[in-house]
Order: sequence, then structure tokens, then C-alpha cells
Amino acid sequence: MVAGTDAPVIPSGRQGSFPWSVFHERHPRLVAQVRDGLPYGPAERDALERLLAESTGGVLVEPGEDDHDRVEWLAWGRGLWGKPWGEAPFLWAESWFHRRLLGAVGWFGPGPWEGVDPFGPVKAAELAGGAVDEELAALDALRDMAERDRRTALVSSALWGNRADLGFGLTSGGGGGGGDVLTDDGHAMWTVLDRMPDGTAVALVADNAGRELLPDLVLIDTLLRRHRVVLHVKPRPYYVSDATMADVLAAVGRLRGAPQPGAAAVGRRLWAALNDGTLTVRAHAFFCAPLPFHAMPSELRADFAGMGLTLVKGDLNYRRLVDDRLWAPTTPFAEVAGWFPSPVVALRTLKSDVIAGLDARTVARLDASGESWRVNGRHALVQLAAPGHGGAGRPG
Repeated sequence: MVAGTDAPVIPSGRQGSFPWSVFHERHPRLVAQVRDGLPYGPAERDALERLLAESTGGVLVEPGEDDHDRVEWLAWGRGLWGKPWGEAPFLWAESWFHRRLLGAVGWFGPGPWEGVDPFGPVKAAELAGGAVDEELAALDALRDMAERDRRTALVSSALWGNRADLGFGLTSGGGGGGGDVLTDDGHAMWTVLDRMPDGTAVALVADNAGRELLPDLVLIDTLLRRHRVVLHVKPRPYYVSDATMADVLAAVGRLRGAPQPGAAAVGRRLWAALNDGTLTVRAHAFFCAPLPFHAMPSELRADFAGMGLTLVKGDLNYRRLVDDRLWAPTTPFAEVAGWFPSPVVALRTLKSDVIAGLDARTVARLDASGESWRVNGRHALVQLAAPGHGGAGRPG
């Protein structure tokens, strides 16, 4: 359980707040993108428009009698049904919106749209884009780097790859220019990995598909030199570009088919690791629940407890790891993440309000900057919570 949960839960409906902008600015663009990305019929298009109207000015309607997950959502939303959307916690309301979006387009079936990813067109376009070609070409340079530099490059690529978030890009333009790593426990992360016996299992909880998943897979390729790796993905489409098994296969295929020899070699090694079980992909239903990670079921907790280290990627996973609350930003990361069943590293670019583990000087500098530093994607964190590690990172 997260320690000291006296910090308020981040609400979704305060006008002018970042969560409010997600529902009133980002989601209308998202609905338009989904509506236009596939040739949905009148029923699906009307359902999308009704969802948008309800989520921006209506009340929370209980799941239908025929919904396969009615029992779970009734329990998760106890005390919220019938209230305005804006009164729900941000994490919960955003999750319910995406669950409802899948229902609107027929994902759950039965019918012709069952299992068709509404975000598939934008995922495929991104993965096939020229920017990916340039990034894959850079893999050849990794082979000639000193090991320390190579490790730094791998973590940096996985970290800033989190800006390749198709939902975030709907309102941000992809995060803009250069970035600032506010807390960097990357060296400590590698120290933990180096001290593990060969064959120790390491987990990576993925966030986005496409351009973010590719550097994650390259990092996994390096981890596989000494360790077994468990990659956790979503069991179905969730927050626009969240990675599923289909996205893993698409990314591995992109690597294997690349004309660049370095990228193609990574793809072949990952394919072989999937074959022999040194790389395992899992997709637990909890990763599409509207809950923080400390509410994970016992079997998932036991799975993580067997890991030597867990890498948690992205903004949404960070929110679920530390709980989506307005912590004082100087709250120690270990205080809000040290409960996790294994040592844990968060690799995250900042795209929402929640933050912990910063020093007071860094907070003062950012607050004085006049920028929306918590949500604009231009700042990042590499934070470790592990026995014997204070998690201070570098000074700001």
C-alpha cells in the first residue's frame, strides 16, 4: 500500500485544469480521429458522439446489462454512478472513457468490428514512418560505443521515446523540443542489474506502441544478454497508443525487416528469445483496470515479487505506480513507490500533474519558469526505489 495517502486524489472536472483539458480538448480530437480512421457505420459514429457529449456534460451511466465486465465496473465505480463525470477521479474517469470508446466502436462484439483496434491506423502509420527509419539507422552506431555510453543511450532512448505518444500528440504536437531529466537514477539502475545473478528475471511494463516500443525492445535485447525478461502489455487497446501483443509483433517485425543490419539483428534476436522463452509477453486484465498498482491482484503481485527489477514505462504507469494524487513534489519516490513487490525503476516523461521525488531547488526552478512543466512532455524522470537506494538522483 502507498504510504501516507493523505494527498488528495487528482480530480477530473476542475475547469481549466489539465484533466479538464483532456476531456474537453483532447478527447474531442481523439473521437474525430477514431471516427475518421476507419469506415465505421452510423451506429458506431453515433455512439462515439454520444460518449463525447456524455463525458463532457453528462453523468456517469452504469454499464449495460449485457456488458461482459458489468460486475467489475459496477464495483470499481461504486458511489460514482449517476454523478457528473467531473466528480470522478481523473485516473478512473479517463479509464472509463476509453473502456466506453471500445464499446462504442464494437470492439467487444459480437459483430464485424469485434477485435478491430480503433487506434490501429495511426499506430501503423507511425511505425511505417520515415522517422522510424532514421531511428533504426542509429542502432548501428550503438555497436561501436563504449559500454557505459551505450547504456546511457539505451535508457535515454527508452525514456524520451515516451514522447512518441499518439494521445499526447493530439494536443501537444508531440512534446516539442529538447528535454530536461529532473532525476536520473540510470546509473543506479544498471548497478542493480549488474549485481543480479545471470538468469534473473527482469520485468518491463510497457506503455505505448510504435516509436516508443521500439527503443523498449532494443533495451530488452540488451537485458537478454544476462537476464530473462517478462514484457507486460495491455490485453486490448486502451489509451490510444498503448501496446498490445499485436503491437509487439508489429514492432519486432519492423526490426526484423529493417534494411539496417543493426536493427535487423535486434529483431532476429528478439524473435529467437520469444521462441525459447527467455523473453515472455504477458497481458493481465488488470492493466486495463481504473486502479492504482497497489490494488493489483495477488497473482500479479506474486509475479512481480519474483522479479529482480521491474521497469515501469510511461506517464500512465507512473500515475498507477505512485497513485494519481497531488503529492508534494518533494515527497521521496521511495515513500510512494517503495511498496512495489520488486525493486522498481520508473522511466517517464511528464505529461500529467502527479510528481514525486524532486528536490526543493528543482521544484523552485521549474515553478519560476512559467511553463506547464508537469504536463508538457519536456521533462523526464529515471527514478529507482530499491533497498539501499535513497533515490535522490542528480540535483536540479
